[in-house]
Amino acid sequence: MLKALLEKRAKLVADMKAIIDKAEAEDRDLTAEELETFDKLKAEKASLDLRVERAELLEASTAQLDSVRPAAARGGGIVRPPGPEARREFESLGQFFHAVRFARNDPRLSYIEGVGSGEDLSAANDMRMDTGTTGGFAIPPQFRNELMRIEAQDSMIRPRATVIPAGDPPDAPLTFPALDQSGTNPQNMYGGVQVQWIAEGAAKPQTDAALTDVTLEPHEIAGHIVVTDKLLRNWQAADALLRNLLRGAVLAAEDYAFLRGNGVGKPLGAINAGAAYAVNRATANQVNYPDLVNMVARLLMRGGAPLWSLPQSALPQIAQLKDPNDNYIWHENARDGFAGTLLGYPVRWNNRAPALGTKGDVVLADWSYYLIKDGSGPFVAASEHVHFINNKTVIKIFWNVDGQPWLQAPFKEENGYQVSPFVVLDVPAG
Repeated sequence: MLKALLEKRAKLVADMKAIIDKAEAEDRDLTAEELETFDKLKAEKASLDLRVERAELLEASTAQLDSVRPAAARGGGIVRPPGPEARREFESLGQFFHAVRFARNDPRLSYIEGVGSGEDLSAANDMRMDTGTTGGFAIPPQFRNELMRIEAQDSMIRPRATVIPAGDPPDAPLTFPALDQSGTNPQNMYGGVQVQWIAEGAAKPQTDAALTDVTLEPHEIAGHIVVTDKLLRNWQAADALLRNLLRGAVLAAEDYAFLRGNGVGKPLGAINAGAAYAVNRATANQVNYPDLVNMVARLLMRGGAPLWSLPQSALPQIAQLKDPNDNYIWHENARDGFAGTLLGYPVRWNNRAPALGTKGDVVLADWSYYLIKDGSGPFVAASEHVHFINNKTVIKIFWNVDGQPWLQAPFKEENGYQVSPFVVLDVPAG
């Protein structure tokens, strides 16, 4: 009934507007006939306004009668958080996973931060991530930050790289300008800008900056874990386990790609990038003192915070390195262990590096020259179908990210000497 009245009133308003618009378009007042019609429509609208008001009152009263109120005994002494039910947060990541698997109608899964503020939740419901091609629930912001929180001892590259936030749209390609420092001309150090001394009154030379592009397009990466339904129902106990496992998997996958990725459907790792400067080692499968010195000699020294990445299998060789005067480079002892630096730069034992003796097993890099573009995610989805008869659930996590060095080739100094923020130890020459 209310809908029909509102539609009828809208039609009257449209007819009244049409009469006014026609007269104004012709720059005149209403004719007697138009004025009579307008007054008639105005009277009908006034009558409809009263009928609409009564219908709205009746509909609101009916809805109030149909509402369900909890018994006083159930609500006694309970202080409920303010705001609509869908705006209440999950207590932990484990409880969130529990809802994704066992309670997909939980209104908290429908809430998207910043949507529907001061309104009903229809807008938030339209943005649910459990339908369509995405097939997953967006992890709540408070857990997303915790899951992606990186500390230096957990991840080697992300906490030291230049990270670009997801933005909007989050997964769209993003192109950055970069100076073109390729070629043999030493002036390419400044991207093709040439500087000359000019005599008084002489014409100034034209200088052009040569620019190239670096494009990052977040790629999807996914992982999954199988847990028992019994564990997942006990979400308090599952929280720490799942959080640590998923967080560790995310960090390991990213670190591996940023270091060793081939750039095909994934980030371009520093080892395989054109910006890397490869130093040939003196002896196959060995790391010698001259190798390390040659690597430092090719490092782009512009401040920053370079560090070594070495596989743990190289530790016996590193511990026995000697300088030309037959002195050990590291002064280890039984109490303090090994030194934390090598030739002045911090050492990071990294078992995601290639095997000892292959290209990139030893890397000296300033990771601030590495660009990471975050995309959408992370999201999670849960399925009971794969292991249904075993009472197990598959939890999938997926997100989007891309990365590559900012430079596309080693950096040429003004005297033509090549250096790079990414120096890798290669196999012997020849």
